[in-house]
Amino acid sequence: MGFIFMFYLDFIPGTETCIFLICTASEIQTYFDSRLSVFESYFGKPVQHIIEKNSEIRPLASLALMSANTREDYRPYTPLKGAFSTVWFDRYKISNDCPEHIETIDSMCRQLTDLINDEIKNGIAKNRILIGGFSMGGGMAMHVAYRFHQDLAGVFALSSFLNKDSAVYKALKRNVSVLPELFQCHGTADELVLYSWGEETNKMLKSLGVSTSLHTFPNLNHELNRTEIEKLKSWIEKKLPVEAAKANE
Repeated sequence: MGFIFMFYLDFIPGTETCIFLICTASEIQTYFDSRLSVFESYFGKPVQHIIEKNSEIRPLASLALMSANTREDYRPYTPLKGAFSTVWFDRYKISNDCPEHIETIDSMCRQLTDLINDEIKNGIAKNRILIGGFSMGGGMAMHVAYRFHQDLAGVFALSSFLNKDSAVYKALKRNVSVLPELFQCHGTADELVLYSWGEETNKMLKSLGVSTSLHTFPNLNHELNRTEIEKLKSWIEKKLPVEAAKANE
């Protein structure tokens, strides 16, 4: 009765941190209502700082934190001329018109599968798990869900995209089952991940049988705002209603 919140600050080189947050459905309202100000106050700072400075977050959820000091996939990142970074996976370039670095993508898919399986073993039904993220985190979530875990509750991708020849598209061409719904947001002024890339991703996934929504934010760059987080909150509450959680208790 929870979700995986996969959040990645890959737009701040050197401070990228990944956080997984497992919450019961009844905690969603409390979490988002009380943390909107935290999100807004700390954008631009490592998530590790949020956890250290806001200990009241801890009782809300079982927390697994991977940062630059602990993540095994601290690797050379080609777009940074090979400098080491805590990126989810490597890229040949930041573009949707090039091959995917499938080796590093699949390596992280295996790690995230282990995390999902651990939560299932701890009693969280798989159809009560959402997975998603910002930028590369959203791309990673789409790979995990649509290639390996097509029975999750849903996927969210914020300012994210898939490459034109993505392995996700190839996997879905062979799919015959009902797929997790995709909640997608993107700013039209995004200079790092172009809005057209996100829009193309949405159209491709819809053509392959995914129920999708794309929320457009005029003049928003590669960042999040309060309206976007509020929309995400409403979508999560819809996908994981408290009433269903109570019925399963």
